[in-house]
Amino acid sequence: MSRFQKYAGGDPLAPPVDLADALDAIGQDVMAGYSPEHAMREYLRRGSPDQAGLDELQRRVAERRREILQRNNLDGTMREVRELLDKAVLAERGQLARDITMSDSDRDFREMVLDNLPSSTAAAVSELSSYDWQSSDAREAYEQIKDLLGRELLDQRFAGMKQALEGATDEDRAAVAEMLSDLNDLLEKHAAGGVSDEEFEDFMDKHGDFFPERPANMEELLDSLAQRAAAAQRMLNSMTEEQRQELMELSQQAFGSPQLMEQLARMDANLQALRPGEDWSGSESFEGDQGMGLGDGTGALQDLAQLDQLSDQLAQSYQGARLDDVDLDALADQLGPESAFAAKTLQELEQALRDSGYLKRGSDGELRLSPKAMRQLGKALLRDVADRMSGRSGARETRTTGLAGEPSGATRRWEFGDTEPWDVPRTITNAVLRDGGTFPIRIQVDDIEVTETEARTQAAVALLVDTSFSMAMDGRWVPMKRTALALHQLVRSRFRGDDLQLIAFGRHAQVMEIEQLTALDAKWDKGTNLHHGLLLANRFFRKHPNAQPVLLVVTDGEPTSHLEADGEVWFSYPPHPLTIAHSVRELDAAARLGAQVTFFRLGEDPGLARFIDSMARRVDGRMVSPELDDLGAAVVGSYLGSRGPGTSYREHFGDFYGGRGFWV
Repeated sequence: MSRFQKYAGGDPLAPPVDLADALDAIGQDVMAGYSPEHAMREYLRRGSPDQAGLDELQRRVAERRREILQRNNLDGTMREVRELLDKAVLAERGQLARDITMSDSDRDFREMVLDNLPSSTAAAVSELSSYDWQSSDAREAYEQIKDLLGRELLDQRFAGMKQALEGATDEDRAAVAEMLSDLNDLLEKHAAGGVSDEEFEDFMDKHGDFFPERPANMEELLDSLAQRAAAAQRMLNSMTEEQRQELMELSQQAFGSPQLMEQLARMDANLQALRPGEDWSGSESFEGDQGMGLGDGTGALQDLAQLDQLSDQLAQSYQGARLDDVDLDALADQLGPESAFAAKTLQELEQALRDSGYLKRGSDGELRLSPKAMRQLGKALLRDVADRMSGRSGARETRTTGLAGEPSGATRRWEFGDTEPWDVPRTITNAVLRDGGTFPIRIQVDDIEVTETEARTQAAVALLVDTSFSMAMDGRWVPMKRTALALHQLVRSRFRGDDLQLIAFGRHAQVMEIEQLTALDAKWDKGTNLHHGLLLANRFFRKHPNAQPVLLVVTDGEPTSHLEADGEVWFSYPPHPLTIAHSVRELDAAARLGAQVTFFRLGEDPGLARFIDSMARRVDGRMVSPELDDLGAAVVGSYLGSRGPGTSYREHFGDFYGGRGFWV
């Protein structure tokens, strides 16, 4: 059997949540030193150009709250009562002036009563309670005051009652009185020991028309009544002392009897005892010109309470906060379906990030970027590098494992833009397996595999990255990590025959896995120990005697520390000649091992430029001084240049750079 319901999921043609965009943003923050959990939270808070984040939704909530307070005030009922009172008095004066049968003394007495009414609306209404109205229009207007007060007081506790009881008969009012009496008996019995399901159902069968929300049990009934009653109390607290006094005096005239107020006061006391956790003491400052009646004012206080709850849910500042905590129905009620859909998308995005395998929880309970996430982020960075190297928007990335080399014996799925030859046996095998061996064989795009090639030489690549504090202080920390990740992705996915070692050098140097480097926090660590970094690089080169050594050094400062013979770090600023000598000696050792050397100088310091240039020239290497945004393209381009035997870097990659002038 098919079931249909109203679609409530936003735009059905909208794309699914964009994990690639989210992962890129989260990766940026992780590389800047934030934990993945914090980075994910910050992304959900900021959102994206096409997706409202939590901050934007909180702004809308605050704006809605401000709008309610600045547009409205709480004297709507008092104004309406005053208008009816003035209408009654004016109609009575007109009748007295027209009635020629009335004695002069009687007319003078009645006019004296009307002339000497108190300025207080409540006192005037009370004084006229026993007045013998001569005008039928005046009597009707005065009776409307009592009817209005009764309906407003009920509307405070039962939303919609003001409209439902408009034009009510004595029988309708008697039904209300009976409902209130039975309700208070039910509440008091629940407080004394509990109400059975049968007793609750009997009450709802008898009085269910007064509860259109149809609570399913006693607890739901209590929650609904207590929230409304607490909002009514907060409305009273928000009034001035004069307004409260006027209202309390007027309330005695509701339906022409104080019995209604007695029942409502009894109900409020019962609810406050059963639900003490509700906010019964808060208040708000309404500053607008639009007067609200008692029911509307109570509804506004409920709206404000709901907006405060939504603000807390969207802030996600409490322990164990999850976006599933956000009440989408309440958000739709207050801000509309568009905001609710934005929050739902954020919920789905958070869940997708946790379920996709991009984030994994370590043994210490902390979230970390998984290898899958690192690969995905590396691919995105590599695409960006390829675009920058090509200088042409939309240029495809290079997918060959080597450069015009021999077939490696491996195959891979065909991707758009590939020019490698098909591996026909593998392609046909895929088609046969897919169709279950039926003939004729029909080849689809997903069946096609191409032959990979390998370079004629293997490379041992050492990427040395400066992790001294100046790198973080001058905004070079994240570009450095992005560069390392892009190069790592390129080597692991396209040049799998090469070996890459990442070496971070600050006060001392250490070999790092890509996950360690991307998660590395900036530290106030004086020292740029190029000597130690080169020592580790040369050790790496000696472990790969049959590979072409490639040395890539990213730095923004001259060497200021080196390792002593006992392994201790020796630091001196300005750079000491001994530190320079140690660094030069290890650079010469790299040159003797046949390393192709490229220095990437960051910053505009002339002294650093002279030093790096002399170091590069000493070993017949290169110095590149890229802008930060082009650092990845420069490093990857230099690596690719080392993979083209017999071809110079400038000749082979000049078209990638489009004459932008990286060379110094």
